[in-house]
Amino acid sequence: MSIRIYNTLTRQKEEFVPVEEGRVRMYVCGPTVYDLLHVGNFRGAIFFNLVRNWLEHRGYRVDFVYNYTDIDDKIINKAQSEGKSALDVSSHFIDEFEKDYAALGLPPHTHNPKCSDHMDDMIRFIEDLIDNGHAYEIDGSVFYSIASFERYGKLSGKNIEDLEAGHRVDPDVRKRDPLDFILWKPAKEGEPYWESPWGRGRPGWHIECSAMNHSFLGDQIDIHGGGIDLIFPHHENEIAQTEGKTGKPFAKYWMHNNFIQFGDQKMSKSLGNVVKARDFMERYHPEILKFVILDAHYRSPLNMGEDIVRQKMQGLSRIYEAVKLADTILMKDKGPAEPAAGFQAKCREKREEIERALDDDFNTPQVFAAIFDVIRAFNDIAFNKKITAVQQANARAFKQVIDDYGRILSMLREPAVEFLDRLNRILVQEKGLDAHKIQQLVDARTAARRDKDFQRSDALRDELAGMGVELKDAPDGTHWQIKIGE
Repeated sequence: MSIRIYNTLTRQKEEFVPVEEGRVRMYVCGPTVYDLLHVGNFRGAIFFNLVRNWLEHRGYRVDFVYNYTDIDDKIINKAQSEGKSALDVSSHFIDEFEKDYAALGLPPHTHNPKCSDHMDDMIRFIEDLIDNGHAYEIDGSVFYSIASFERYGKLSGKNIEDLEAGHRVDPDVRKRDPLDFILWKPAKEGEPYWESPWGRGRPGWHIECSAMNHSFLGDQIDIHGGGIDLIFPHHENEIAQTEGKTGKPFAKYWMHNNFIQFGDQKMSKSLGNVVKARDFMERYHPEILKFVILDAHYRSPLNMGEDIVRQKMQGLSRIYEAVKLADTILMKDKGPAEPAAGFQAKCREKREEIERALDDDFNTPQVFAAIFDVIRAFNDIAFNKKITAVQQANARAFKQVIDDYGRILSMLREPAVEFLDRLNRILVQEKGLDAHKIQQLVDARTAARRDKDFQRSDALRDELAGMGVELKDAPDGTHWQIKIGE
C-alpha cells in the first residue's frame, strides 16, 4: 500500500510521490526562540519526527530541515528588557530547546539552520524578487507585491478581495496595497541590523523560511509542515515568495498539525494555561508527553487536561507491565522454539494494521489500538503461566513488535522496571501519599502472611487499597503500585 497524506493545499488525501524518486525533502517551521517552549510547540516536533521515521522505514532518504527563528520582535524585546543582545537571548533558548528535544529521545534533524546565519541568502532572495517584479523598495523597506502573484490565497483558501490589512502585517501608507507584506525592514535604534543594498536592517519573518528552505532543499520540496496557525499568513507568504523567485511549484504536500487545548480552550498566555514542555516533563515524564501527543490524530485538536494525562499514564502502565512480563519470561533461556501459531498470526495481523494506519495519513490512534491488541493477546497466553521455550518465543515475538514500532514512534524504549517505578513515584506525589509509610504497611502485611495471621493480612491489604495501592504477590516478594485513575 502506498503512503497517503492529507494535503492542506488540495484539502484531500493524496498518494505520496516525491519530486525525486527515493528522496524526500521535508521542511518544518521550528520555534521562535525567546523562551522555553510550551507543550503546544512540541506537538509538531514530536509528530513530524514520526513522519520522518516512517518515511525512512519505507525506504526513503529524508533530508529534514527544522529551523530556528533567532531574529524576531519578541526576541529583540526580551533582549532589551534584560540588557542583552538579541543573539545572546536566542542562542540561550536554542540550547534550552535542544535540551528538551534530547530529553524526548528524538533523533536529530538533518539541518537546524538559524536565520542569523543566512542573511546573505535572504538578501539575494529579495533581490531576485525585485528583479522578477514581485517586490519593491521604498525608503529602505522592501515589500512583496501581492498583486504580482496571481494565485495568492491558494493554500488558505482566502480571497484577496475579501482580505483586510492587519494579519500580522503593519499598516503602512507607503505600500502599494495594504496586504503587501514586508521582506526587509530598516533597523530601529538599538535593534540588531545587517548591511543590505537597501541600507541597514533585518529581514521580515516570512522571507527567513523561504530563504533557508531554498538554501538547503532547492527550488522544490516534497513536504512542508507546521502548525495550523501558520497556514495564513506565514505559509501563504512562503508560497508567494518562493514561487515568485523560482517560477516553479514550491511544496507538493502541506501538512499541518492542530492545536493543543486545555479544558476545551486553546492554550494561550492571556488565559494563563500555557504549560512549558520542560515543566510537564519534569512533573511527569517525556514518554507521557509523547504518548499524549501521538495518541491523538495530528489533524485533530488535542485536549490536554489532567484526566487525559492520567489516561495516558494508565495506557503506558499497561504497555510497560507487559514488557516487564516479557523480560521476566526471557530471564532464563529455555532453548529454541517457535511462537504459538495463534499468537504468531495475531502479531502478523496487527503489524499489517499498524503499517496500514501509518500509510493512511499517519493514523497514530489506530497504531496504538493495534499495539494494545497485541498486549492483550500476549497477556492472555503469558500471565501466570509456566515459563517454557514456547512462552519465551512468544515473549520475543511480542518484544519485537514493541521494539519495531517503538523505534518509529520514538517511544516504548524505556527500561520497563525503571519506568514503572517512575510512574509510581509520580502518583505517590500527585496523591500526597507517603511512600515510606506504604512500604511499612506492605512489610507488615508480608510478616502477617508469614505468621499465617490472615485476618491482619487482609486488614492491611484493605487499608492499602483504601489508599489506592495495589499489591502484587510474586515469588521474589510483594510489589506495590498506585492504582491509576482512582
